[in-house]
Amino acid sequence: MRILLIEDESKVASFVKRGLVAERYAVDVASDGKQGLEFAMSFQYDLIILDLLLPGIDGNTVLKRIRAVDTKVPVLILTARDAVQDKVSNFEAGADDYLTKPFAFAELQVRVKALLRRGPVNRASTVRLRDLELDRLSQQVKRAGKRIELTTKEYSLLEYLMSNAGRVLSRNMIVEHVWDESFDGLTNVVDVYIRHLRKKVDDSHECKLIHTVRGVGYAVRDESEA
Repeated sequence: MRILLIEDESKVASFVKRGLVAERYAVDVASDGKQGLEFAMSFQYDLIILDLLLPGIDGNTVLKRIRAVDTKVPVLILTARDAVQDKVSNFEAGADDYLTKPFAFAELQVRVKALLRRGPVNRASTVRLRDLELDRLSQQVKRAGKRIELTTKEYSLLEYLMSNAGRVLSRNMIVEHVWDESFDGLTNVVDVYIRHLRKKVDDSHECKLIHTVRGVGYAVRDESEA
């Protein structure tokens, strides 16, 4: 796993890099916005950790420019700014998580692992697979042109599956993303909601899109293309 750290405070950068390297990640460090953009545009990263108060080009601009060419790489904002409006504006610009300074490395480590486990994210406003369509702006789901009524959790689960179409997602990954929890007690709930989704999305169609990978988890994919 390769991580780009864009941080101008040398002590913070050194502290974070040492900790991540000890966890066996490959880490590149950029000390300003311009260098960070050059790295981000030149290499493939599994995660970008981005400070906001950068010399040259500020972090918010760096984030927007990265998102203009790469909508999938996870970005963790690392900053001293803790105002709600700052958080909102950066999430709207495409940030995936937000950690306020000062912080403990243990918390950073947990967030890094969660983002890497989730992997690249499809941020297109509309996600399609065969005749199944999910519109993130209206939060409407249609199959073969017919609207499907979903509960909030059913929608969140389907969005996560479709954003990772073709990828097998474990029950724990689904729990942590959709229910924002990290314990095994909810994994049975995943099975219940998958059944609900199948009934609404798949049951009336010959081509099934929601698949169980025995012993691993679930995946949304079009097996007719295999």
